[in-house]
Amino acid sequence: MERSVVVIGNFDGVHPGHQAVLAEARRREPGLPLIVVTFWPHPVAVLRPEVGPMLLTSLEERVERLTSAAATRVEVIPFTHDFASWPPERFVEEILIPLNPARVVVGANFRFGHLAAGTVATLEELARDRFVVDALPLVRFGDEETCSSRIRLALACGDVGHAMEHLGRPFAFRGVVTRGDQRGRALGFPTANLPVPPKLACPADGVYAGWLTRRDHRGPRGELLPAGTRQTPLPAAISVGTNPTFDGLARRVESYVLDRDDLELYDVPVAVEFIHFLRGQIRFDSIDELVETMHHDVARVRRILTG
Repeated sequence: MERSVVVIGNFDGVHPGHQAVLAEARRREPGLPLIVVTFWPHPVAVLRPEVGPMLLTSLEERVERLTSAAATRVEVIPFTHDFASWPPERFVEEILIPLNPARVVVGANFRFGHLAAGTVATLEELARDRFVVDALPLVRFGDEETCSSRIRLALACGDVGHAMEHLGRPFAFRGVVTRGDQRGRALGFPTANLPVPPKLACPADGVYAGWLTRRDHRGPRGELLPAGTRQTPLPAAISVGTNPTFDGLARRVESYVLDRDDLELYDVPVAVEFIHFLRGQIRFDSIDELVETMHHDVARVRRILTG
């Protein structure tokens, strides 16, 4: 196998800090294939499932974004209790050496091996005379270090603007549209409904301005798009929560595409991008009060997205 440059990390969210590591690895070894080693599920979800993090991206999206960020190949390592018991030496011999690295690039806080016993210094010792190790500092936004945990916290507070600053893009929730209660259509606001899986990060319950984009290479009404045509994001008023006015139980992301009641999105994969928080969830005393508030919400979304 030819020599390579290897980058190691969880890369949840593939935020600018992650992208900077890949870019620097590419800059230092421009002629070598760039292999990213990542882990699934998240190590904390295996070792301490009661506190496992809400993931910013699915594995599919992580691989997609890593590839877009210059990875030649993504090696997904199944993270199991057995794998977690490996000493640092075994990790290097069984995971890294088969990739024939000329250089291995990690973050300055990189830890590996049983009980996280391996540090950057450990990796440098094990790499001696075989490959170079580069440890890069974390990227900062303003006076804060960018990390996946900070982004998760911002989303949990509904602060999608702060999450966007650290992600370098709007947070996007992906899924396949399911049939809901169809109350929105009866009220004049048909919505595309996405269930929220229990371990996938999603903004706090509330109403947001954002965009909905089909991910099946078709136009808004399902028409095939010419090759190379990019999907058009559609402006949307987005509700996250359980629909308390109707005593709902299941948490969902419900998107009303502004001024469109002609969309057939059932079973269509979509991405919903969150741009601005409008308000928290409210339990209304009457349907009329709910509809009036929805009209106000839609007017605010229109101003935000076109202003």
